[in-house]
Amino acid sequence: MTDNNYFSQVVDLLRLESDAIAQTAVRLDRAAVERAIEILVACKGKVVITGVGKSGVIAQKIAATMTSTGTAAVFLHPSDALHGGIGIVTPKDVVITLSNSGETDEIIAMLPYLKQRSVPMIAVVGNLSSTIAGRADVVLDASVDHEACPLNLAPTTSTTVALAIGDALAMTLMQASGWTLEDFAQNHPAGRLGKRLTLRVDDLMHGGDENPTVKEEANWLEIITAIGRGGLGAVNIVDSAGHLSGIITDGDVRRALEKINGVNLERLGCETMMTRNPVVATPELLAFDALRLMEDRPSQISVLPVVDGSGICVGLIRLHDIVRSGL
Repeated sequence: MTDNNYFSQVVDLLRLESDAIAQTAVRLDRAAVERAIEILVACKGKVVITGVGKSGVIAQKIAATMTSTGTAAVFLHPSDALHGGIGIVTPKDVVITLSNSGETDEIIAMLPYLKQRSVPMIAVVGNLSSTIAGRADVVLDASVDHEACPLNLAPTTSTTVALAIGDALAMTLMQASGWTLEDFAQNHPAGRLGKRLTLRVDDLMHGGDENPTVKEEANWLEIITAIGRGGLGAVNIVDSAGHLSGIITDGDVRRALEKINGVNLERLGCETMMTRNPVVATPELLAFDALRLMEDRPSQISVLPVVDGSGICVGLIRLHDIVRSGL
């Protein structure tokens, strides 16, 4: 068999699964979908999603998607449920069962105990005449004409459709709850989007004992020593009260030395070298906005003094610190 035949098989199977999702969108009953969403929106507890085998794997993914987008959800294996795990289910919860056949023994064995808790159940099944469908409050049709498996045995198209239905429910709930970009970021703090919307200058700046500062009257040797000691390539210049007066970078020092005769070094001081009224950041500023302050300008800068609301110099943040954070 040639590579082109392999390619054709892969493409045909992808089309088979995508067509199945498109058919599901047509096949789903409007009233059932709306009732399912109403139940989920009204849920005061959590969504408990259950399934066995490949359906169990899909159930875990749907639970993870719901949890990350504002709907508290957990996966419960039916076998575990019958050995104490059902204790996680409360009357405030909603249960979603996934079963292509609708006759999964482990789920059927669990149903009486769910009924005892008066928990509403949404069934995502491939057989609307099945036992599980008959005992559910709402049934969502996840039937498929053919599995992608050449033997029509391995759960493939059916699990893809079940996952698509779960994703659609999760995203609809996300919109119904008014979930915002900021909310999403709070649940994804390690991702780039999460960092951009949550990480602040205060989280990355060099403050306290690490804040390199010298007083306005410092001479050139004190300035150079402070820059070297801090290891940040710059030093903040402050007045007697700690208010920021300016900033001196190692580049400022080099340029000043190039312009002055060596015998006149005593003339070099803060007044000669510092940049007054520099661009500054505040501790509360988003680190991403600080990055834009440094880069979105005709001449880029690599450090920003950090000042509080009273103009007191509280730290220094570098472009390197922000980039290293993963923004």
